[in-house]
Amino acid sequence: MAAPPPTTGLAPSRPAATPPPGGPGDRDDALRAMAGALAGPGLVVVTGPPGSGRTRLLERLARASKRPVHAGGGLATLSGAPALALERATRARMPADDLPLLAEAVYSRTRGGLLVIDDLQWCDAATLAVLPVLAQRLPVAAALRTPNRLGEDALARLLEGATVISVPPLTDLEAVQLVAEAAPALAPTRVAALAARAGGNPLALTALAKRAAHQEPDDVDLADPGDPASAAAAAIADLPRAGRTALAALGLLGRPAHPTLLGEGAPILLDAGLAVAEGAHLRPASPWMAEIAAGILEPDARRSMHEHLAEATVGVESARHAHAAGLPGPALTAALAAAENTSPQIRAEALLLAAELDPAHAVAAARAALEAGRTRAALHVLDRAPTGGDAALARAWALLAIGETPRARTALDDAPPGPETDQLRLLCARGDERDALAAAILTDRPHIDHPGLAAALAGDDPDALAIAEALARDAGDATTASWCAWSRVIALADAARLVEAEAVAHEAADRAGAAGAYSWQTRFLAAAAWCLVLSGTGLDNVIAAAQSLADHALPAVADTLIDAAIALAEADTGALGAARARLARLHDAPAALDGLVSWLEHETAWLDGQPGPEAPQARPGLVGGLAHITGRWIAYDTGTDPVAADHTPWPAPVATTLNAWDKAAPGPFAQAATAWDGLAAREQVRCLLALAVHSGDPRAAVAALEAAERIADEHGLIVLAGRARRGLRKHDIRRDRRSARGGGGLTDRETEVLRHVAAGHPSRRIAEILGITAETVETHIRSGMRKLGAKTRTEAAVLLDAAIDEGSEA
Repeated sequence: MAAPPPTTGLAPSRPAATPPPGGPGDRDDALRAMAGALAGPGLVVVTGPPGSGRTRLLERLARASKRPVHAGGGLATLSGAPALALERATRARMPADDLPLLAEAVYSRTRGGLLVIDDLQWCDAATLAVLPVLAQRLPVAAALRTPNRLGEDALARLLEGATVISVPPLTDLEAVQLVAEAAPALAPTRVAALAARAGGNPLALTALAKRAAHQEPDDVDLADPGDPASAAAAAIADLPRAGRTALAALGLLGRPAHPTLLGEGAPILLDAGLAVAEGAHLRPASPWMAEIAAGILEPDARRSMHEHLAEATVGVESARHAHAAGLPGPALTAALAAAENTSPQIRAEALLLAAELDPAHAVAAARAALEAGRTRAALHVLDRAPTGGDAALARAWALLAIGETPRARTALDDAPPGPETDQLRLLCARGDERDALAAAILTDRPHIDHPGLAAALAGDDPDALAIAEALARDAGDATTASWCAWSRVIALADAARLVEAEAVAHEAADRAGAAGAYSWQTRFLAAAAWCLVLSGTGLDNVIAAAQSLADHALPAVADTLIDAAIALAEADTGALGAARARLARLHDAPAALDGLVSWLEHETAWLDGQPGPEAPQARPGLVGGLAHITGRWIAYDTGTDPVAADHTPWPAPVATTLNAWDKAAPGPFAQAATAWDGLAAREQVRCLLALAVHSGDPRAAVAALEAAERIADEHGLIVLAGRARRGLRKHDIRRDRRSARGGGGLTDRETEVLRHVAAGHPSRRIAEILGITAETVETHIRSGMRKLGAKTRTEAAVLLDAAIDEGSEA
């Protein structure tokens, strides 16, 4: 069973650049500051009042970038549209209700590039929340209008760690140059007047200059415009009616439009510099100017334009414009028609709008959202649905998907009887109730023709689950197929068949990745890492791979599993403080994984020599059995009575080990050690340690301890190897500080890394110095710790110096 390599293509996160003291002196300085802050991953937010030139700075940054540029932005008229700015940047539908999935969906389309997001003040909450996450792996440049109506908390989270650059006001020279570009023949005396009228707004200044170039001096109103928004409105007011209408249409559409949709105003906008060609379509040069044009429409005119756009567009877009026009009937009709689309994402979007118009469609919208992977949207729309019937089924599916099994079980109290309800009851059932429930269902339904229920009835039989999974895939039921694969991994792991569980998890992860199902893919990858750690195989590589995965934004189940895997690996390899700190952050783990986290806390405390008074409450399966085994060790070390194990059909190695503890004799512990051989090295070592302490023959005890030491060294189980050596010292057998796994000493790279550790550098700084990843640095540190027999990285650095000194003296 080989450890997986670190996830490729994803760089580890690093802190955003610190904002430079003071603001840049001019726009060229601002551009240089932006480029410098984005030499690597990070977030730069350009702020300034309306029309101050934030968009222009982003455009200049994009033109100067040597990376591929992915540009999008928010729109005032569609500020509630989920992840609209990111969809415009990636030209793909985005799963806005699932933050981890959204982060990966954006990153997969922008890796190696520069992400540019304009008009953050009009972006939805998901976009604002995901940008700092993306900035840990991508250079992200964004523009934010000030003032804005973003909430204080959302704004603080967005700007924390970002480089914030305020756009400087136009200098006189910049204003002259801008007018000269727009209207070269304009008299110098009129330039100053136009600059004053524009109020420092570059786009308004450009538009006014172009209009002034075709007017007599007396035709231009040079009154003080007030704020930049007023200057922009004044510039728009100078347009002919057709131009104003076309610009307002672009503002309401929120996307590029074909000139035929804009009518006679299209060439006017091009001439005024308020629109630019994008292929066969036109887009507003400044979405803000387009929003201003839409915003100054009279309410009746705005409704009329929405109605016109509803007739001129199709699908969900038509439905949204009809809704904005105050036409709920046509909007609902258009939304339901759009829901006939075969694309899961479009169907979900259409039905979610339909549910907004008529709550009677809430359940259908939730089902569609679940199919599209939008679990949070499903739960949200179900808040407007009745509590019973089909709504209860949809709510149970959504809760089950986010790992809230007890809540899903409660939701089924209001579900109608039927095969789907039985399927969900089986998926949500506690382990000690499942067999009786399955028997009762089979009695009530002797003929099962429901594919999902048939798959759920496969229970924890891995072979039956494999057949059910294949049948579900053939039937196109991706949800059932994924649950079958997940149940199969859990069943194999609970049976202590960790090698097989890891292989099945990797196969399922590959299929999920090919289908674009990121939530399932990461869940399976995390399960594979967990199986490898439990088995004690390749802990260095497992830690590197797991940390690479942990640098991603993960769904709750995958996030908990991967943190659990890293914590146990850290504890086994001697980084006990780091393991305990990591476990302390898992206080909000999904309910389905509470037992796993509880066992890990006790296991880490025991490894650290600080066991609690009693073991955690044991549950069925492998982890429940391991909790009892840890409880036996805690009772032995503290001299207390152990918690009695239930008469549960434990996995064979667990049952053999608990039986050995009950008999407290060397023979049963030898059998238990053999039972774990090839399955879980850490448990085999623990059985050998128990054999030694229960053996009355010193020679047999020493043989058991030497076997435990050898296996622990081979698998990098530093803490357990140390316990074996302490046992050997009681028999007056002492070892060299370096473990047998050292193979003749440190490599040059390990020595180099530990020298930097001795100098006080953290792992990420060492990675920067040596041009390697932080995960590789950690791997070298742990390898060096094992070879030097050190329990901490600091001790390894000290022992390295001592070894070098000894070599010099020799």
